[in-house]
Amino acid sequence: MSEDDRPLLLVAAGGLARESAEAARAAGRTVLGFLDDDPRRRRTEPLPGLTVLGGLDVALEHPDAALVLCPGKGRVRLALAQRLAGMGVGRDRYGVVLDPSVRVPASARVGVGAVLLAGTVLTADVEVGDHVVAMPHVVLTHGDVVEDGATLCAGVVLGGDVRVASGAYVGMAASVRERVTVGEDAVVGMGAVVVTDVPAGETWAGVPARRLER
Repeated sequence: MSEDDRPLLLVAAGGLARESAEAARAAGRTVLGFLDDDPRRRRTEPLPGLTVLGGLDVALEHPDAALVLCPGKGRVRLALAQRLAGMGVGRDRYGVVLDPSVRVPASARVGVGAVLLAGTVLTADVEVGDHVVAMPHVVLTHGDVVEDGATLCAGVVLGGDVRVASGAYVGMAASVRERVTVGEDAVVGMGAVVVTDVPAGETWAGVPARRLER
């Protein structure tokens, strides 16, 4: 069975999981349900017809299903991937959720576990890492690199040759100038205009974006 044909299990039952489920179903994928370790969510129905089947261990009961990690925070997604690796779940177990509106050009690469929601655009020579999330109407232009576990919120626009490092979070409607780097675990606020590199671990916001003091 090819990856595109495998049924999906979505790990975590929050908002991103519901969005991912709808995008997957719109693309003709079968969604088996959600997995969530919160016992209060067991057997609940986050979407009509889709229930929380159990905790993370249930993934081992469905070896033919592809997993997609759906916590909103990238570092949580990467931590879950490490936990699953300790349970014997390999990289080949992860699927990709592509809304049917998304076209991946031949020169682009999309890693395992990625979620690209409606209207996301990849122009040319774009690299999207593992467990990356792009919310609706994200624009990735030529030469962009989005590393593992990064999160791009709705309406984010990256100029050419931008690098968004692992675990970084770029808020809604933010814009990043060409050849700028957003560092590992950095946070860019909503509506920010980033014209210089954002160091790892820092939070920047504003127009033009500047570091926010803690």
